[in-house]
Amino acid sequence: MRVGSVLTLIILTRDEEANLPFALSSIACLGARVFVVDSGSVDRTRQIAEAAGCVVVEHPFTNQAEQVNWALQNLPLETEWIMRLDADERITPELAEELRTCLPNARPEVSGFEVKRRFYFWGRWIRHGGYYPTWLLRIWRRGSAASESRWMDEHMVSKGGVIARLQFDIIDENHKSLASWTSKHNAYADREVSDLLSAPANANGLQGQAARKRWMKYNVYGRSPLYLRAFAYWAMRYLVLGGWLDGRAGLVYHFLQGFWYRFLVDAKLDESRLRERVVRRQSGGTTGKRGRGPECERDGT
Repeated sequence: MRVGSVLTLIILTRDEEANLPFALSSIACLGARVFVVDSGSVDRTRQIAEAAGCVVVEHPFTNQAEQVNWALQNLPLETEWIMRLDADERITPELAEELRTCLPNARPEVSGFEVKRRFYFWGRWIRHGGYYPTWLLRIWRRGSAASESRWMDEHMVSKGGVIARLQFDIIDENHKSLASWTSKHNAYADREVSDLLSAPANANGLQGQAARKRWMKYNVYGRSPLYLRAFAYWAMRYLVLGGWLDGRAGLVYHFLQGFWYRFLVDAKLDESRLRERVVRRQSGGTTGKRGRGPECERDGT
């Protein structure tokens, strides 16, 4: 059964010509309307989306959360069910069949569905290191969910009702280069520092696995010593939770994502705090604190 009459998909893009064809090919069998919200692609992303019959809408990008919420508030979403899919994700044939069966027959009290994300790196499924299964709320009744307002690690939050789980997976596989991956995560580190300095450390509205991970991130990892915690997290993932079983791809991925990225976040957080202390000292100096006013005057500052 085609579910186009009950399901609309939203895909956020920017320069995703390497990934988007895989995502669109996987959902073609659903017959659903697809909105691609693009934020200034300079490659063939728009042409690929339009050729596949998608509705392409331009909107400036601030962060994922704001882009998703803008789409929910401004696009002409008319179907009962909404699904969010990243441009580097695709649904399995089994999940497509499950959607065709479950969505038209969902119980009235069910307001959304969580799906498992299956992550691939260098063509290999990263299934160890505590990385699978990761449950995500990706399908919800129109009007029943919105994204948390965060710079990073944002989740869809249900406004009520029962959240059910589907059996089959979304596959997350980025077909871009390692250089692109590291560049993207460098930008992610900046966003995460913004969250750490400003966003509340709570899991309000989150349920299940997402709530537990948020609590662990802020109450265990977040209270551990800077820099050392990145090494401890990598060791837990790679050595204790069996990341080494993921082979060469796992060696690279768990090190880069589990250690290098976390270490980079700590370094940028440390740098931000150091700069803040310098600014406070300089500001104090200009007000004459600790007798520095006359020195500043002599220096001509």
